Amino acid sequence: MGLLMFYEYLSKVESLLEEKKDLELHVYLEDMHAADIAEVLENLEDEQQSHVFNLLSDEKATEVLEEINSEQFSVILNDLTYEKKVTLLENMSQDDIVDKLSELPENTQKEIIAYLDFEDAADVKELLIFEEGTAGRLMTKDFVSIRKDYSVYYAIETLRATAPDAETIYYVYVTDEFDRLVGVISLRQLIISPPNRAVDAIMNENLITVNINDDQENVAKIVAKYDLLAVPVVDDAGILRGIITIDDVLDIVEEEATEDIFKFAGTSEYEIYENDTSLFERVSNSIKSRLPWLIVTIFGGLLSARVLENFQGTISANATLAMFMPLLTGMGGNVGTQSSTITVRNIATHVIEGVGILRTLIHEIAVGLFVGIVCSGLVAAAALIMNAEMNIALIVGIAMWVNMTTAATIGTVVPLVFKKIGIDPAVASAPFITTTIDLTGLTIYFTLATLLIVST
Repeated sequence: MGLLMFYEYLSKVESLLEEKKDLELHVYLEDMHAADIAEVLENLEDEQQSHVFNLLSDEKATEVLEEINSEQFSVILNDLTYEKKVTLLENMSQDDIVDKLSELPENTQKEIIAYLDFEDAADVKELLIFEEGTAGRLMTKDFVSIRKDYSVYYAIETLRATAPDAETIYYVYVTDEFDRLVGVISLRQLIISPPNRAVDAIMNENLITVNINDDQENVAKIVAKYDLLAVPVVDDAGILRGIITIDDVLDIVEEEATEDIFKFAGTSEYEIYENDTSLFERVSNSIKSRLPWLIVTIFGGLLSARVLENFQGTISANATLAMFMPLLTGMGGNVGTQSSTITVRNIATHVIEGVGILRTLIHEIAVGLFVGIVCSGLVAAAALIMNAEMNIALIVGIAMWVNMTTAATIGTVVPLVFKKIGIDPAVASAPFITTTIDLTGLTIYFTLATLLIVST
């Protein structure tokens, strides 16, 4: 929702609340998207939230519950009648309930689960057992499955009975007598097949599945690779345990991308502003996530100072050299960050596998070499225009070229090494990359200066 549209919605809702036009407000809310209503609720007072929510139909209220954050979910649910709680929770999909409950205290989880019927409560408890970020935690058990020995006619009749409670029926999963997944049929294929045809004669046995313990990032990659609307989740014995639908995968993609961006910047997702966190908590989270990387940068800066100390004689011999230090380190940091960004992206999308590793390394080094040639020429020319001596211009130009090539190499190699040793490549953040490149850049620069000036 655009910012202007949001303020339009919020202003209209607040206006109707103030004028006590509940019927008109109900009609207005029913025409809004659930996600927009959820965003408007976040900006209302607690009493207004409760009042607005109670004006919604059961269907719309369920959709809104699935969109709001966990704390707001708990608060709103707490203000509802017993009957309303039971109705709305029964209408919600299991994976959405689990998603909300996973961020709430255990006693609150138990209170909410108590409103579910026995079967749903058992399923939700089972899903909560799985480790966060795994396929088991993400899946829902609200899916449609049929036995392979069913006829098409009996399979369709089974769908009529079970489909209303299923999250999706685009894929119909086929199991054997031991509940092991053996095939899948599209709803279209099932409908157009002759009624007396056996299900196992028309099912597709070329299955794409994820394991119940797979990481959520792997789930997202599989769904994206094969353009699936849902993916079945099986255990080690091949038994069908649930499904993960595309809406949950989109949430995973956003979550993983956000996490990687924060890591790359040397911060964390805990810095995201949330209405349900205090100023102290937000400041505390920011300090905890940023300080370690800043300390790494401090030590890197101290090492850079040590490098400069070792070359004091060179700087004293020609103070003009100091003028170009910020330019060299800045350009090297930019090139290194660009290369590491491309490398981390290629790792995330599985472009870098096997021979792709060598191809990426050669590509980034070649880029560093050629952009280094252009930039070194420009810098050397600028040095001459600034009345620097020819040998200084030559040193600056050569150092720029070597430094940019080295920076491209470091920016590519560091994420690859992190991946090799099992560390998330996204933690090869800008502070780490730039600090390393500053050290190498200054060493290259003053070593060249020492060889070409002081030694002569």
